[in-house]
Amino acid sequence: MMSSKSIGDRLGELRRYRDVTQEELAERSGVHVDTIRKLEQNVRQSARLGTLRKLARALDTELDRLLGQPTVTTELPDDDGGLIALRDAIQDISALPGVPVDDLDEDPPAADDWMRQVRAATTLYWEGGYSELAGSLPLLLRDGRAVAREATGSLAEQVWNQLALSYQLAASLATQAGHVDWAFEAVAKQLQAAQRASDPLMEGMGVSTLSWVLLRQGRWEEAQSVAERKADALEPSMRRGTSAQYAVYGNLLLAAATPAARQDRKADADQYLNFAEAAAVRSGAVRTYGTAFSPVDVKTQIVNVVMAGSEPEPEKALEASEDVRRDLIKRPVHLAAHQLDVAQAQYQMGDNEGALDTLLEVEADQPEWIRYQMLARATVLEMREEERRRNTRLRGLAARLGVEPAL
Repeated sequence: MMSSKSIGDRLGELRRYRDVTQEELAERSGVHVDTIRKLEQNVRQSARLGTLRKLARALDTELDRLLGQPTVTTELPDDDGGLIALRDAIQDISALPGVPVDDLDEDPPAADDWMRQVRAATTLYWEGGYSELAGSLPLLLRDGRAVAREATGSLAEQVWNQLALSYQLAASLATQAGHVDWAFEAVAKQLQAAQRASDPLMEGMGVSTLSWVLLRQGRWEEAQSVAERKADALEPSMRRGTSAQYAVYGNLLLAAATPAARQDRKADADQYLNFAEAAAVRSGAVRTYGTAFSPVDVKTQIVNVVMAGSEPEPEKALEASEDVRRDLIKRPVHLAAHQLDVAQAQYQMGDNEGALDTLLEVEADQPEWIRYQMLARATVLEMREEERRRNTRLRGLAARLGVEPAL
């Protein structure tokens, strides 16, 4: 459910729970005490995303919690699905040593049938169908473990590879829904399955997913370093590298770039992007390991990186976005994420109507996905804060994103 509390309400509760004064929080976070007072008094409804990140970190909490990110899907699941069922499937007690469990009395599906379901689930994730995916993914994980127990020979490696991909989907969905603790556990299962598959590239994708989870936890330095180290370990041979190798290597470099930029290490971020661009030229457009990689993926990440850190460069971001061929972006939620970066840049350049048009376009294409995006919620809150006159379109969007009650 969406919380009716404002950011200021949650900020005040967290601050009092931590037993710090407004002045002490200002000193710890580097945010002016007047800003904190106005937020807690609901004189201001929001602040810059960088300011909110500083406050969240100073209060030892996740930004998602301060922003009140929704943690449920839009539709009620069937009996065997949903986010709670996904948690239970990730935290599989039957895999714990010393824990007695009931004997399994159901035959697993055929391996080929199950692997087709994994491919369908991957497509569903990139289309933004989170509610439908939450309904099917728990059973997919349970069936996958059963299939893996019985598979032998070369089929076993294929099954473990696809089970790793299933856990990658679970980690990604859990992260989007604000359950990063579940996501961390899912990534651990992904990496274990990748080892059973003897597939170092799937391990690489696991580390790329881990970097994203760490980023969402605010562990920026670790998110950068773990992706960089794995990229170094998997760097392809200049002459013998395959498209898949370049794709995984490039994804790791992109994963390292955003946390580097968040730490204002723009030189590091630019270097990652330069190497990723060279990898994309060599790989071409490729879909593999549940993701995609191409020159346009690098170009969208350039826009994202330019907008990260304590001093975003919106003009530069909008210039970079002109080089992005949107028709070449094949994953719908990837296109939506790029458009959110553009909307934030438009807003920071003072083009509020353009930003609102972009946000409404994203909502029309991805009505469920946008509800989980911190950047969308923070941008709408900022726009509402600076609203000069009543804007029905903006207030309607704010209500649908749950950042203010419907009026």
